[in-house]
Amino acid sequence: MNSRPNVRPGNGVAKDAEPIASDSLQHRGARGQIHRSVTKPLRVMKFGGTSVADASCIRKVMEIIVASSRDSNVVVVVSAMNGVTNKLIDAAARAEAGDRETVAAIFRKLCEQHDVAIRNLVHAAAARNRLEQKMQELFQDGERLCQGTILLRELTLRARDAISSLGERLSAPLVAAALAEQGVSSEAIEATEVIVTDSYHGAAEPIMDATRERCEARLRPLLQKGVVPVVTGFIGATTEGVLTTLGRGGSDYSATILGAALDADEVIIWKEVDGLLTADPRLVPGACTIPEISYREAAELAYFGAKVLHPKTLRAVMQRGIPLSIRNTFAPDRPGTKITPAASNNRGGVKALTAISDVALITVGGPGILGIPHVLGRTLATTAAIRADVLLVSQSSAHNDICLVVSSSVSKRTVEALREEFSHDLAHETVDHIRVDSTVAIVTVVGQNMRAIPGIIGRAFGALGRENLNIIAIAQGSSDCNISFVVQEKDAQAALVTVHQEFQLGKAEFTSAPVHKPYNQPSSAPIYDSERPIADGV
Repeated sequence: MNSRPNVRPGNGVAKDAEPIASDSLQHRGARGQIHRSVTKPLRVMKFGGTSVADASCIRKVMEIIVASSRDSNVVVVVSAMNGVTNKLIDAAARAEAGDRETVAAIFRKLCEQHDVAIRNLVHAAAARNRLEQKMQELFQDGERLCQGTILLRELTLRARDAISSLGERLSAPLVAAALAEQGVSSEAIEATEVIVTDSYHGAAEPIMDATRERCEARLRPLLQKGVVPVVTGFIGATTEGVLTTLGRGGSDYSATILGAALDADEVIIWKEVDGLLTADPRLVPGACTIPEISYREAAELAYFGAKVLHPKTLRAVMQRGIPLSIRNTFAPDRPGTKITPAASNNRGGVKALTAISDVALITVGGPGILGIPHVLGRTLATTAAIRADVLLVSQSSAHNDICLVVSSSVSKRTVEALREEFSHDLAHETVDHIRVDSTVAIVTVVGQNMRAIPGIIGRAFGALGRENLNIIAIAQGSSDCNISFVVQEKDAQAALVTVHQEFQLGKAEFTSAPVHKPYNQPSSAPIYDSERPIADGV
């Protein structure tokens, strides 16, 4: 059983993470030429929606930027103010339904929210007038798009991207003007000028060669003059200039794309948390911050539900060997978590746990499946065609039975696509051979070199057995960095706590000493992060 197939939706065959990390050293060797005219280190710093939630939060952001700009060249990436993207998406949906009054009310509230921030942050009359005019133009753009949607009663993907991206386009000029008020030379840059993507609206992928050229032409001259570019997160544009979005939470990805394109010395993601933790502290008592972790371990955590880090964030920096740090905007003196090609303290073993509850287990199986050729290949090709990311897959070779886990958000269209794919083969069958169970969760144990350490699986599953927690499916083997298993959603929190206690992850180092403690889990407990609303751009 594999925790993830090598087929990635929209990306063809995925490269293994290990060669990427080792190849990154060759990329780093060329960085001397790239930085020949820049003497200071270059840091790309991204601030999420909570970090720029209001004027008081933005002041903390400015303090961090001002302090860093004394000894570094800085590129800033900003999300929308907290809650703004959700409101814009709601406005787009209301527009499609023809609800003109609600759309107008949403835009009024958004305008008031930004006006309050402007009044508190920008006091110079001329600068404030310019900023207010820019804001007015952006709001008018958004309202026009919504009015067009109301008339047509249709929300296209292109229009949805344009409306939902308005928050970042409002945030960047505000932060740049606030920095200028503090005497820091800065310029707001829309990422449509520098990040070139494909045309897949809602989940666009960067075209890195073109992006590097744009970044060198647009951002490098500003850095050489000591100007701090403040770039909109979350968005990019096609080669034809059509605005696209990188997907919810894509501002983290924006930062690492820019970091890789500019060959930065470091990318820092500033959030409202201290870094990556051993588990969700709301669910697992004693969870603590991980000081340093490898690319591969962090990627597994992100992929399997730790929303502190967007799953795509590490792709770009892994290829360039650039360290990534996660730090707390509201406690900047804390070191946070540093993510590197191979963490210096990485002796192997279990390091962290995470879980995803908002998933569905899809089973393709039954007597009618026996004898159908290429079932696994056709199944994965079908999910790839609709860009449904497969989190876990298993196959019984004797009967061609397959089970796979996908996000609940794509489960319906995945089932429909699979039924269409096998409709001819199963035309004469009366039994439903493609079934779905939405009451499950994936729990993932993450660490380094776990295959080389005897007893990890036995200890984990033994501890779960003592707590009478049933395992529906297991995935281990394709990666030595994770062991994933499927449980009933109601059992996920208990599974997290049990394994966390077994490996004493609340302590500073991995230990082989078992800890057996009973745990009574509340039946209605939320599962780590997958049910938590994603802060704008986080």
